[in-house]
Amino acid sequence: MANHQSSIKRIRQTHKKSIHNKYYHKTARNAVRALRLVKDAASAATQLPLVASALNKKTKRNIIHKNKASNLKSS
Repeated sequence: MANHQSSIKRIRQTHKKSIHNKYYHKTARNAVRALRLVKDAASAATQLPLVASALNKKTKRNIIHKNKASNLKSS
């Protein structure tokens, strides 16, 4: 276990940020999964820009890697 005050604080912050990032990563994954399950082309066409925008926001905040986001958007 860490002995220094700064390392104890860093552990606390890292844990809090990892929980936050995990939540947003999971919501992005669920949005992509829901988009892939849609059968109607019109509905999928309206959902695609929203999902792409969400992936771009996650990329900008370093929750997912930029190549991962482009791979998901292109597929």
